[in-house]
Amino acid sequence: MKKEKVFITRRIPEKGIELLQKQYEVEVWSDEEPIPRDILLSKIQNFGGLVCMLSDKIDKELMDQAPKLKVIANYAVGFDNIDVKYASKKGIKVGNTPGVLTETTADLAFSLLMAASRRITEAVEYVKAGKWHTWGPRLLLGYDVWGSTLGVIGFGRIGQAMARRGLGFGMKVLYHSRTPKPEAEEAMDVEYASLDEIYSQSDYISLHINLNESSKGLIDKKALNQMKSNCILINTARGAVINTEDLIDALETSKIAGAGLDVTDPEPIPSDSKLLKLNNCIVVPHIGSASYATRSKMSVMAAENVIAALSGETLPYEVK
Repeated sequence: MKKEKVFITRRIPEKGIELLQKQYEVEVWSDEEPIPRDILLSKIQNFGGLVCMLSDKIDKELMDQAPKLKVIANYAVGFDNIDVKYASKKGIKVGNTPGVLTETTADLAFSLLMAASRRITEAVEYVKAGKWHTWGPRLLLGYDVWGSTLGVIGFGRIGQAMARRGLGFGMKVLYHSRTPKPEAEEAMDVEYASLDEIYSQSDYISLHINLNESSKGLIDKKALNQMKSNCILINTARGAVINTEDLIDALETSKIAGAGLDVTDPEPIPSDSKLLKLNNCIVVPHIGSASYATRSKMSVMAAENVIAALSGETLPYEVK
């Protein structure tokens, strides 16, 4: 009996690949750069399973060229790169990797908060440039984290994990979500707030929301103008949640104090972007889940989704 074929659009950690190779014929796109669209479209015709990345657009055009495709396993928690409704219409199962990267991503978000508040990247460059000649009472002054107010927008797993870190540093935590979460409020000593209250009262704002029509460009000029001049904005969600040009203006004119970004719009960020020239903005290359343990577990979860679908079973991590 001929083996099912599975295509993986980037080289993921070996555990996931090895699981799939035990049962299927597996092909991996091994280049460092994402697979070009035209090549993916030509290849997908022959595969029953697809493990894809957030950078891969899995839309109607692609699925219409994939008559054998039974499952799309996204190597990510988010799935805004996939037309899930059309996949369902075609009878193609869709899976993701929820939960596993919660704490790892929250670690990165709080790292960005700390680095931006205490101007760590500026300080490192200051030393490397040979400018450190003596201690100075006004040298690279930053902002305290303890005793400040953290506003968390989006209060799912990662948002709540971020809140726990803030509470551990003695911060007051406000949160906003589509619906209040009284159980979390009682368990964690956090307060529900409107977006306007988050903007106006927070010293730090951390974004943890999905990208959709209502959240796209949520942080725009109007929102930024409501923020404190000492506010630092953190984004580990999706780049398009922030209007990039409005953020640049707010940082250039000191309407807010700084930003720490793991995601950008566009992504990857162009090397000539003004954001990269601003001392009060830290940009890292979408590494929220980039720990050895988390990325390895994600590869296993993606493989398990493929195996379940190709075996006619329910996906353990299905997107519906």
